[in-house]
Amino acid sequence: MRKNSIKNTRINMEVQRELSEIIRTEIKDPRVSNAMITVVAVEVTPDLKYCKAYISMLGSEEAAASALEGLKNAVGYVRKELARRVNLRNTPEIKFVLDQSIEYGVAMSKLIDDVTKDLKD
Repeated sequence: MRKNSIKNTRINMEVQRELSEIIRTEIKDPRVSNAMITVVAVEVTPDLKYCKAYISMLGSEEAAASALEGLKNAVGYVRKELARRVNLRNTPEIKFVLDQSIEYGVAMSKLIDDVTKDLKD
């Protein structure tokens, strides 16, 4: 199975949907449940052994680091729930990665708006 095959894309989408649901409803850790966490993307390897889940959070960097630590502590529970919900040959090992692309995009948009405002004046 190639990395960008249709089957792998469908698996990525299903795992992303289930991870979002598990994080939103099942994890009781206050570091995680108090944060606004979004699963931006998921990359499951073609052999279904590993999974990178890119997450984005609203709030300060300290809160994001704390929530990421809470997710890393709950990775065993999340993997067990994922195995129960998604019928895969192997349940992948999950690695949570903080995705800063949304914050970066907002910052760049603000800089562009500032420059264009200065040009209009």
